[in-house]
Amino acid sequence: MPIWDEFFKNYGVIFTKNLERWKELRRFSLSALRDFGIGKRNIEVRIQEETHYLIEELRKSKESFFDPRQCLSRALCNIIFSVMFGNRCEYEDEEIATVLSYIYESFVTASSPWGQIFDMFPGVMKYVPWYHKKFFKSLDKLTQYVNDKVKINQKTLDPINPRDYVDAFLIKMEKEKVNPNSEFNMENLLTSALQIFFAGVETSSTTMTYSLLILLKHPDVLAKVHKEIDQVIGRDRSPTIQDRNQMPYTEAVIHEIQRFIDLLPLGVPRKTTNEVKLQGYTLPKDINVFPLLTSVLKDPTCFKYPKEFNPENFLNMKGELQRNGAFMPFAAGKRNCLGEALVRDRTLSFPYHLLRSNLT
Repeated sequence: MPIWDEFFKNYGVIFTKNLERWKELRRFSLSALRDFGIGKRNIEVRIQEETHYLIEELRKSKESFFDPRQCLSRALCNIIFSVMFGNRCEYEDEEIATVLSYIYESFVTASSPWGQIFDMFPGVMKYVPWYHKKFFKSLDKLTQYVNDKVKINQKTLDPINPRDYVDAFLIKMEKEKVNPNSEFNMENLLTSALQIFFAGVETSSTTMTYSLLILLKHPDVLAKVHKEIDQVIGRDRSPTIQDRNQMPYTEAVIHEIQRFIDLLPLGVPRKTTNEVKLQGYTLPKDINVFPLLTSVLKDPTCFKYPKEFNPENFLNMKGELQRNGAFMPFAAGKRNCLGEALVRDRTLSFPYHLLRSNLT
């Protein structure tokens, strides 16, 4: 996508068009994210701890009107920060508020008419001084933030005991410094770290905000979820990932929320690596294609209630969770969402904590 390409210059794990670079950085990133807890017990503990901070922050509202997105974004941001940079921020910290404002601003700008026009006419628009320039200013600020974090890690790095993703990347850089063609350099470190936490924070906080809105509009669903939480978890302990096996209705609700909100209906662009024959059409090699996720998530042949919010889309006649191959909110193919395991853990744990505390 031109507006992203213009800034990232083909570096990083998410937006690169260089296949070998993508393979190297994705392989490393998946390994590093697993090492620092994604899909493991210790990330579950981090999520449990952060949800307690989140609930305490929400209680401060004392039942007055407020925007929950701010708190949700900070909580999700802290979990990603702990994996990427090894620390979390207090909710009152100006640092986290500033970072979130730049992330939000850049997404809004890229999605605005000016951002869309840039994608249509990049050769002209990159010289036009107008609203879309805010996108590049926001990303410049975020890159500087990541750069500052990397410098801190460089000063305190212990090669034997890496603390986070940045440490792991710095150690890999040192090992490969004799290789002039190595993809492990400062440009790829800064852009990969930025892209991972940037994409993860925005999509997750938007999903959580939608979750609250949907549950407010469906009190009958909310009541059933509450009942199942009370039966399985009770009110004296924190939820765990293992609980999901005994909570088919709540699991179905979480799946249905992700299906129904259809967060990225167009998906993100892909490129054909070979000529493809598809339903009588020929797609040449090396052309851009968009996997229309919305056409699958709202497919009437795959879901009983494609246009409405209904957890029964993921339940069988016995009330058991029913897997569905058309459920692909994290995109499809080898370049699907890098942080899918973390997203699944967060979207399980946060609603359980929030619902159990009666805050909705």
